[in-house]
Amino acid sequence: MKGQVIITGGAGFIGSHLVDRLLLDGQWKVTVVDNFHPNYPRAIKTANLARHIGNPEFSLVEGDILDDRTLDRVFSEVAGTTATVVHLAALVGVRPSLENPKAYHRVNVTGTLKLLEKAREARIAHFILASSSSVYGELQDVPWKETAGDLKPISPYAATKMAAEELVRVYARLHGLNATVLRFFTVYGPRQRPDLAIHSFFRRIAQGLPVQQFGDGSTQRDYTFVEDIVDGVHKAMGRHLEAAEGQGAFDIFNLGNSSTVALRDLICAVEREVGRKAVLQVLPEQPGDVPRTFANVEKAKDAFGYVPNTGIAEGLVEFHRWYKEMALEKLDK
Repeated sequence: MKGQVIITGGAGFIGSHLVDRLLLDGQWKVTVVDNFHPNYPRAIKTANLARHIGNPEFSLVEGDILDDRTLDRVFSEVAGTTATVVHLAALVGVRPSLENPKAYHRVNVTGTLKLLEKAREARIAHFILASSSSVYGELQDVPWKETAGDLKPISPYAATKMAAEELVRVYARLHGLNATVLRFFTVYGPRQRPDLAIHSFFRRIAQGLPVQQFGDGSTQRDYTFVEDIVDGVHKAMGRHLEAAEGQGAFDIFNLGNSSTVALRDLICAVEREVGRKAVLQVLPEQPGDVPRTFANVEKAKDAFGYVPNTGIAEGLVEFHRWYKEMALEKLDK
């Protein structure tokens, strides 16, 4: 019997790759909930799922996780089953959260709470929350481990992800909900949002436009290829859940590449891949940006066999291949 999974935000970058993986696996019936938020063109998200339209194992519900009628419709079909929820829907990005913190709280905190309530009522078997490396803030002890205490997020976005994690922890403790939190580290790859760094760098360097470099280029990120992230989510969905007496199972895992790349080196790598020098526009460092992210992934490796295997050079080649194909498709239209 096939498992059932609800993926919020499943038309987006990471979500659509997860949909591909699960339907290819052949062991899942997939329901995507997505509101097609206009943070980037709807056509991109529509194209992400186009190959699955008409597949009897796939359904798409267009709606908002803040809308009770949408959630009632989705969860009524899986109540009392062994369904899994993978909660990817969120407002993301540090800098936009500085401008609109209320919207981030509404979607990332209230939206998560609404989903948890529906998951509790429907007796969902496993609730997986996509969190972020940003919850570690400026923690100096690297690589970051899930056991690190006294975390101090430094942006509204990071604070909302921390709040969402704590809500999931509470529901596991009080309501017996089996739950997993996955902290993603700077995900990139084909279908990446146009506003994110790697996509923006490729586009602007290819077009001869200035590339914005915030700070002196020394900030470091643990860039993780999307297929490695999806592999981690897929494996986490099937991990053995160990619950304490009277509580649901709960644990937190890092999903990263466990290596860092400086911003200046990333720009140079994109230059080499595109075959063109960047026109740099050096700007002051941005509030809310952390100087470094760096994942220790040993816990995920031990628990469910997560092993990232895509280095930054290989990942940029894959992104560039997709970027060129996308550009050709636009020319054909």
